[in-house]
Amino acid sequence: MQEYIIDVSKIEELQTISNINELDNIFERAKSTIVNGEKVQLVRKLQGQPQKFDEFSTLEELADYKKTVYKYL
Repeated sequence: MQEYIIDVSKIEELQTISNINELDNIFERAKSTIVNGEKVQLVRKLQGQPQKFDEFSTLEELADYKKTVYKYL
């Protein structure tokens, strides 16, 4: 399995429309990626190019990020 890339603008869009099902799907894929020994990258597109700004390699880091995301719903 390869690293999983999460586009933060997509997360923000899903927060805006309160699409919990899609957010759950994203976090399940991220969890599966970490369990399989790969990393999850957070990226944001700047001037059309994806720019990595954070990375998770443990379930605890992912859980902290997930908690932050769901806090704004």
